Amino acid sequence: MNINIICIGKIKDKYINEGIAEFSKRMTSFANLNIIELKEYNKEDSMNISIDKESQDILKQLSKSNSYNILLDLNGKELSSEDMSEYIEDLKNKGTSSINFIIGGSNGVNKELKNSVDMKLKFSHFTFPHQLMRLILLEQIYRWFAISNNIKYHK
Repeated sequence: MNINIICIGKIKDKYINEGIAEFSKRMTSFANLNIIELKEYNKEDSMNISIDKESQDILKQLSKSNSYNILLDLNGKELSSEDMSEYIEDLKNKGTSSINFIIGGSNGVNKELKNSVDMKLKFSHFTFPHQLMRLILLEQIYRWFAISNNIKYHK
């Protein structure tokens, strides 16, 4: 299976990069992992313009593949780790070979992008920095695969 994490901006903190490297290494036995970092616009433009530009860049990236697209969204569906593991297994069993996980920019994404994805997933009622969310997502992806492969990582 191919797992793509499509996100806005680059990681600046060393500890986050180290965590991402660790979980990326662990993922090699389960899936091909790609982290696709797109340009962050909010420093140059107004908020609405930056949201549209970032969303359009994400949509262009999505159009390059025939993947199942999951957007991390505050209004998305909440699932337990076990339920999400089962969801991913169901996708695999239905022939899905590639999943895109999308983390929008710090100002969010536009309606066009929200309406074009296959699923919206909510991680928490808490707010996380977007850079840290990448690490949290990657840890959860690893956890989902560990659950479905009966690896003792998940407690």
